[in-house]
Order: sequence, then structure tokens, then C-alpha cells
Amino acid sequence: MKKAALKDLTKEELLQKRDELEEERFNLRMQKSARELDNPVKLRVIRKEIARINTMLREEELGKRKLATTEERKIK
Repeated sequence: MKKAALKDLTKEELLQKRDELEEERFNLRMQKSARELDNPVKLRVIRKEIARINTMLREEELGKRKLATTEERKIK
């Protein structure tokens, strides 16, 4: 998922997406340890997406970014 697509998500959706990616990352790490991982690049891509989401959440926490709320999103 690109940064532009992440900008449109609310804080709750970002947290949910991060949890989903963390779970997928865990499953890929288990596959890697069992030597069943088909695409090792996918692990790196997921790690970077998690970092991108964490950065956006931290920027919002520091006041450098304003994330959309559920109410604001319904209005658009």
C-alpha cells in the first residue's frame, strides 16, 4: 500500500491495518523458519509498510500530521 493510499485512512483504520500486517509478518517469519517461504521480498515489503504506518501515527501524536476521523470521513 502506497503512502498516498494510507493518507486517506483514519487512525482506527491505520491501527487495524498495522495489526493485520503484524499478523501477516508473523506468519511469514514462521514460514521462513520452516524454509517454506516462497517470496522473501514480501517480508521486507511488509516490514516497511508497518514502519510507514508507525511513522504516520507518531507524526499525528506529535501534531505534525492530522489524520482523518471517522466523522470527517463520512462527511466527504
